[in-house]
Amino acid sequence: MNAGGPAARLHIDWTVCDGRGLCAELLPEALTRDDWGYPLAAPGRIRGSGDATNVPLTGAELVPAMDAVKLCPLLALRITRP
Repeated sequence: MNAGGPAARLHIDWTVCDGRGLCAELLPEALTRDDWGYPLAAPGRIRGSGDATNVPLTGAELVPAMDAVKLCPLLALRITRP
């Protein structure tokens, strides 16, 4: 993450996601998976009690994040800009 904050955020809609895990495979630095396969922010990615459904992304993670959004079969992902 740069000093100015994240380049973008990856919003995960857990009400739509079924835990296939493709997004976590494409973004291993930003996402991990829980025991059921649902994506979670990687440890240290969200400070304090931040919103766990909006994962901060670096500039280098934007292209794989866009791929994850395009490939998510349930359209559970969206990129938002700060």
